[in-house]
Amino acid sequence: MAKTKVQYEYNMHCLSEILYEYLASAEGLSEWFADDVVERGDDFFFSWGGGPAERATLIRYKPESFVRFRWEEDEGTKYFFELSIVIDEITDDLSLNITDFCEPGDEEENKLYWENLIENLQIKLGAA
Repeated sequence: MAKTKVQYEYNMHCLSEILYEYLASAEGLSEWFADDVVERGDDFFFSWGGGPAERATLIRYKPESFVRFRWEEDEGTKYFFELSIVIDEITDDLSLNITDFCEPGDEEENKLYWENLIENLQIKLGAA
């Protein structure tokens, strides 16, 4: 069954350089995204609650702009999750835009999942 593309935008009150470190490094991701993150080349291994690690590959990135990962289970598909930093040209407001894919009917659960993650990130950044 085809997955549904979902997109979210969260206002962030921090510097883009600092935010990018939390999005693109194992150390940064382990602060808010997963309990433990290990980076081996372009592969990131995420684990939660002492469970088995799940692999995601960094498939695209632009420093201080965005990172795009593909979960191992989605290899060979068009599915990914992307974390991108957007700065409004007029107001200089910074937002974190997320693109993800979820199973049809799981959109609300996916939204709550990301809201919780971003709340943790904002606390870590002092950007809440």
